[in-house]
Amino acid sequence: MKVAVTRKEIESALHDRFGDVFERHERVLPGILPTDVVEIDNALGGFPRGAITEIHGAPSSGRSSLLLSALAAATAREETCALIDCNYTFALATPAKAGIDLKRLLWVRCQNNLERAFKAADLVSHAGGFGLVVLNLCDVPAKGARRIVSTWWFRFRRVIENTPTVLLVLTPVAAVRSCASLALGLKK
Repeated sequence: MKVAVTRKEIESALHDRFGDVFERHERVLPGILPTDVVEIDNALGGFPRGAITEIHGAPSSGRSSLLLSALAAATAREETCALIDCNYTFALATPAKAGIDLKRLLWVRCQNNLERAFKAADLVSHAGGFGLVVLNLCDVPAKGARRIVSTWWFRFRRVIENTPTVLLVLTPVAAVRSCASLALGLKK
């Protein structure tokens, strides 16, 4: 009984000085970002905000088409987007044809440097204000994608949780592992 009284006294004294810092608050989920791909939006609603979504698959499996659709949907909703392109796989004429508002797209090309791509994604994620951040690792060899250290994924997950940002990672093979809230494996 004395421990409970002492705890109450401490909490009361700290409450007067610091406010509600010791109260537990419910986690508010930021929502969903629709992709405008009917099948995905009907099944999943879209991509979860405040989380990492991974799309992996072989070339010509639809990764880029899904990326373009998500970017077009986000920019049509007047959200600012960022695309970190590790290996120059994103062609300049493609975004305009897909209906992406280029005024709302920050495009970072990383000169085939995986470390630079991760640092750029980290800076953009920390900056905030982006509805969709895409880390395009499509042309990274599968062996290299599997060797990406988990600490990067945990870092990204921690940075964007409880924000309206979707971090979309495109890879040739599953690489994000347990840090992805949603993983879509695409096949030809």
